[in-house]
Amino acid sequence: MHPALYWEKAENNKVQCRLCPQLCVIAEGRRGFCRVRANREGQLFTLNYGRCSSYGMDPIEKKPLYHFYPGHNIFSVGTVGCNLRCGFCQNWTIAHGDPETVEVSPELLVEAAAREKTNGNIGIAYTYSEPLMWYEFVRDAARLAHAKGLKNVLVTNGFINPEPMEDLLPYIDAMNIDVKAFRDEYYNTTCAGELHPVKATVEKVFAKCHVEITTLLVTGLNDSEEEIGELADWLAGLSPDIPLHLSRYFPNYKMDLPPTPLETMERAREVAMRKLNYVYLGNVQDEKARNTYCPECGELLIKRSGYYTEVTNLTGGKCAKCGRETGIAGM
Repeated sequence: MHPALYWEKAENNKVQCRLCPQLCVIAEGRRGFCRVRANREGQLFTLNYGRCSSYGMDPIEKKPLYHFYPGHNIFSVGTVGCNLRCGFCQNWTIAHGDPETVEVSPELLVEAAAREKTNGNIGIAYTYSEPLMWYEFVRDAARLAHAKGLKNVLVTNGFINPEPMEDLLPYIDAMNIDVKAFRDEYYNTTCAGELHPVKATVEKVFAKCHVEITTLLVTGLNDSEEEIGELADWLAGLSPDIPLHLSRYFPNYKMDLPPTPLETMERAREVAMRKLNYVYLGNVQDEKARNTYCPECGELLIKRSGYYTEVTNLTGGKCAKCGRETGIAGM
């Protein structure tokens, strides 16, 4: 166990966790909704500090981050636990199960990531399960990594309270935030969460670090043209250059709806591109829907085939043909 941050005492030896919007009031001997924060004798502890369920070297595009150091690798680690309950969860065995884990300290993690610089590694991605439920460990590791010149990346659901997010931000270089849908009803019934705190996270962080958005389109639930249009309108109000990844759903965990039709995916991309300059399709075979083109002149900037990435016409983050700024970092 490791002392937790962001909590306060409540009546009858209970504690209230203030890390995320679930705001769990936890009785003595019990755990919060995330399963990894527990009340022990009126004190809140995190149970997953240093517990690593998955690790490996990944292409940065797998996060997915298409506009952040394209073609590079990143050392990726994950833990157990999550503060949402998405019926379609792709990593449910670690998010909601009790897998075997290995113990690692922040120091050892950063040392391992630094050794991989010679293999094209740019830093550490906290991913696989929800990294913000690994908050204390991620904070400690991210500080050390930042001091060593490594990049820190969060792949997160963004369901976090403002204060802990603000405290972590100085050490974070990029985030892919999973906006599950653009309807509160979907968040309530499918994910046991709320939309508003996720929107607030995106609005807080997009100007302070590199941000990309992923939305998994689930057949008949969050894939309407109207909802996709509203999502795109909101993102465009922040910046039309924020990349949006629309990912195709396949049955998993507790959800057995049929896979999202390809026609729905293609139409959703068309709708989103009315307002956004960069919209990509995930879990589909159409390579053109994963390429990056200049929104000004249409020049092919980055060609992607699977996780193979070829930067073709970028110079210092600008289109080599027309000179438009693209917002692509690491060039």
